Amino acid sequence: MSTPGEAVAKNRFIKVSPRKVRFVIDAIRGMDVVKAQSYLTFTRRGPAPIVLKTLNSAVSNAQQKFLGESKDLKIEKIFVDQGPIMKRIQARAMGRAYSIKKRMSHLTIVLTRK
Repeated sequence: MSTPGEAVAKNRFIKVSPRKVRFVIDAIRGMDVVKAQSYLTFTRRGPAPIVLKTLNSAVSNAQQKFLGESKDLKIEKIFVDQGPIMKRIQARAMGRAYSIKKRMSHLTIVLTRK
């Protein structure tokens, strides 16, 4: 739950592993929102558009709660948790089978005023 002075956005069941998302969110943790949005727009990491979409959702939630515009906000907390794992089987030589784990993530962003 969010307290009165913060806005939260969650993106669940992202089809990217948590390790890959952590590379992106570690770079923007603690930044103000405008700086983080420009970083996510121009970085070439794969999960960056997903994180940007969730950040924009958090900004929209903050505006609904009358916390201010995006230039007045900063990232208070940002973290990713592991979601469910889809298990698949890949056929290999001599009748063997390798298991493939397709990992999912749950992303949470909390914004507050500067």
